[in-house]
Amino acid sequence: MQILSSSLEKKPIARQIEAPSEVIAILEKSCFNCHSNQQKLSWYDHLAPVSWLVNKDVMRAREVLNFSEWDYSAGEQLGKMYAILNMMQSGKMPLSNYTLLHPSAKITPKEIDVIKSYTLLLAQQGEPKNDTPKMVSGKVSREDDGTAGLPVSPNGVQYTHEFKKWKVISMSTLFDHTIRVVYGNDIAVKAIETEDFHPWPDGSVVVKSVWKQETLSNGEIRAGAFVNAQFMVKDAKKYTTTEGWGFAKFSGNNLHPTGKNAYFAEKSCISCHRQLAEKTGYLFDVPMKVNTATSIKNLQK
Repeated sequence: MQILSSSLEKKPIARQIEAPSEVIAILEKSCFNCHSNQQKLSWYDHLAPVSWLVNKDVMRAREVLNFSEWDYSAGEQLGKMYAILNMMQSGKMPLSNYTLLHPSAKITPKEIDVIKSYTLLLAQQGEPKNDTPKMVSGKVSREDDGTAGLPVSPNGVQYTHEFKKWKVISMSTLFDHTIRVVYGNDIAVKAIETEDFHPWPDGSVVVKSVWKQETLSNGEIRAGAFVNAQFMVKDAKKYTTTEGWGFAKFSGNNLHPTGKNAYFAEKSCISCHRQLAEKTGYLFDVPMKVNTATSIKNLQK
């Protein structure tokens, strides 16, 4: 077994994440052994068959997130930190089979609070300004479909105001004190009503519109300043590297698209959405049933 065991590929540190020392300390303790090029493995991690599993997990982890290859824009870095925090809060990271042999890597509630505070700080620092709208990659919208002058994501997802007329299929709030309303176009709504979303039909579009919470003097909470609109467009042929979904985020009053190039979604979006593949077909905050008649029939059965 040891003869068949191979060493983990050693890779250089291209660009390490920069963050406060207390944040780095937590990431080094609980994340770096898999999600970086700086492994500090125990002696038993090098012995087959454990080494086979370790090598496989590290290679997969590096593909999803690598703190030693942290070449992201401010917006992408914020998205990564949100994803990290969500995985920690949900107990999905570090992996339970990893902490079983490496108990010191377990995340404590206090450490989660540190990651949360840092993520919120990044969000505050990166709030978009009301600049003049910009086009991306020289792409111009057609003038006959109501999208003229509106931005296009680097991967080709077109922003449209039409989603505001679509059916609301879900709502949620998040720890960052935002209100999130999820809209679906006719194709997506029909898929939900008929529970036919494994896979979602091509042409489905889901948009999550995010606002800050505003508390009035009487204690009423309502939507305040607009934060961003997050698009998911199903096109199995076009978006083959992200499970058939085109991801895009348009932030601030200028609707500035996220991403330097068409591959941003492979690094920043699909890694988290894959966790929901079996349950909701890669979507967050989507009800399993919105058809009242169907629900009543099921209850009667």
